[in-house]
Formats: sequence, C-alpha cells, structure tokens
Amino acid sequence: MKFILKINLTILSFICQMKYFFYFLALLLFSCNSSTKPDVSNIEVNLKTERFDNDFFRIDTNEVSSSIQQLYKKYPGFTGGFVSNILGLHADSLSIGHSATSEAVRQFIKDYTPIKDSSDRIFKDFSKWTTKIDEALRYVKYYFPKYQLPEKVIVFIGPMDAFFNTSFGIQGDVLTPAGIGIGLQLHLGKDFSFYKSEEGQELYPEYISRSFDPEHIPINAMMVIIDDLYPPQNQSSTLIEQMVESGKKYFLLEKFLPDENESALFGYTEEQTKGVYKNEATIWDFFLNNNLINNNDPTIIKNYIGPSPKTQAFGDGAPGNLGSFIGLQIVKKFMEVNPKISLDQLMKMPQRRVYEQSKYKPRN
Repeated sequence: MKFILKINLTILSFICQMKYFFYFLALLLFSCNSSTKPDVSNIEVNLKTERFDNDFFRIDTNEVSSSIQQLYKKYPGFTGGFVSNILGLHADSLSIGHSATSEAVRQFIKDYTPIKDSSDRIFKDFSKWTTKIDEALRYVKYYFPKYQLPEKVIVFIGPMDAFFNTSFGIQGDVLTPAGIGIGLQLHLGKDFSFYKSEEGQELYPEYISRSFDPEHIPINAMMVIIDDLYPPQNQSSTLIEQMVESGKKYFLLEKFLPDENESALFGYTEEQTKGVYKNEATIWDFFLNNNLINNNDPTIIKNYIGPSPKTQAFGDGAPGNLGSFIGLQIVKKFMEVNPKISLDQLMKMPQRRVYEQSKYKPRN
C-alpha cells in the first residue's frame, strides 16, 4: 500500500488492520449494492446499434461530397455534428466537390484506417456493449420514468485529440439528439500503442488513459446521461458544495450501474480505492483542519475535485478527485439517514443541506 500521507499517523496494530479489512469489505459490498438493486427486468428499452464507423470508412474517397450526402440521409441527426464538432470541419463546404474540407476527410480516412483496423479486431460485434448500455438505461428509466431515453447507440471513430468534457472528466463519448455516440478511438485498451506513445501521454496521461478500455463504454454512456439529467451547476460554490454535487452524480452512477465497482467508476486502481477507504477519516480531518470545506477559491478546489494524477497534500500514492470520493460518502450517509428520499429529490436538494443532514463523521 503506497498511500503515503504527509500527516503524522499512528502505526496501526494487527487488530486495527483487521478492523480496516472488514470495514473496507463492508463498504465494497455496499458499493456493489447487488442485494438491494431493483428488479428492472420488465422495463423495455430496445436500444439499437448503428455502425456509423463502418459506413464512414467505406465512403468513396474520390466522391467525398456525394458519399457524405448519403451519410446525411442514413444518419440525419448525427452526420452534421460528427463533421463539425468531432472532425472540426466546415460541413457546408462538403457540398463542393474538391474543397479543402473534402480533402481533409480523405486524409482523415487514410490516417485513421489503422485505428479502424484495430477497432475492428475488438468491436467487430458491438452487441455486448449495447446490451450493457441497455441494461443501465433500464435503471435510468426505473428511477426517472419521465426521462426520454436515447433510442440508439451510434458507433464512430474520431480524431485522437477529439474529446468531450463531462462532470466526471474528459471522454470520447457524447449524447447527441440522435443517440449516444461511442467514440471507439478512446476505447482500444489502456495498453494501446498510441496511448503509450509520447504524443498519446501528452494528450492523455496514464491516470486518464487507463480508463480507455471497452469496459468503460457503459460507464461513459451513463456519465453523459447523468449530465443530461442534471447539467453542471455554478462552479463558484464552496468546496463542500461542489464535493456533494459531484458525490450525488457518482451516487447516480452507482445506481445506474449497480454491478460495477467504484474503482472503475472513479478511474482508480484497486490499491488506490483500498487506500482512500482506509484513510477516509484522515482525508476528512484534513479538509476540516485546514478550513477547506467553505473555501470557494477555484485554484484550491481544483486540487480536490476532478480527475488528476494525485492529491499533492497526501503524497504520490494518493489519487486525485478525493473531494468527489468524500462527497459520495456524504451522500451515501445522507441516504442511509433518509431512505425515503427519491433520487430526483436528492439531486434537487441544496448541497449544504445534504451535508448537514448527513451528520458525516467517519472514523478510522
């Protein structure tokens, strides 16, 4: 365990270590929540998969303009956004046969054919991942019956440097009017050669790229759904308010993906997850003793909210985003005390009230 705190800690006895073991085991079981998850087997979603990636890479590069127009007809709600927002090109210029935009499309197809070949080896059949997203959407519908679910999963390949910002961090997947767009270029496995390259590490350091695997497809899909349900709030609020807001969203993520472990949801390693649970009370005491929870300085808050390689105050072994982790524990405690509160009521409740009513006081 390499969670090195820059705080004087008492050496734990064997008995105390056993206490931590059982404490962590109980929390792990709680986070999986398999025994309390609702029965959603009667909820129908019927999500469909559209392989935009296959059709895009089959276009006639000698007739880019007419080929793109065919894509517009087949994918009317997605093609324009793909060209403009993902490829970063002027969609209107594609009507001109030999425009610079058409040439850029040709070049992209040429450059990214190896990426397409790699993705084909992993995602020749995408049904497994559509099924997992479908299952997660059943929980969304259970908890939020009035929410209009997306009806399609649209698979695409975009540039490696094309990503979207969410409340949970950056990712290659996005919610569009046409459906959930899954960017395979950021799901090729944490050891994919580009991610390990110097250019790849500059774009996506290891603490980010270790989540670039197929298993994060349903996780990312639920992240964009959560941001659609509850868009990010004013970031000028205090640290404790931002911690609780972020904790609420991770709480929803666990509810929508009840069989997923917290390590995957947070992008932590298993060792890091054990470390933050073992040191939960120490982390919380650090926030209190340094008068951080009522701080609203963005330069301070960014050290504790959002993915980062580490939390400097706790040493190299401590992961980033510890504010969100503590926020999740506060929300869990609040829901233990208020089990009849619906998820929608929870999300709409003022953050400070959630904190105060949780009576959150962890003990190591």
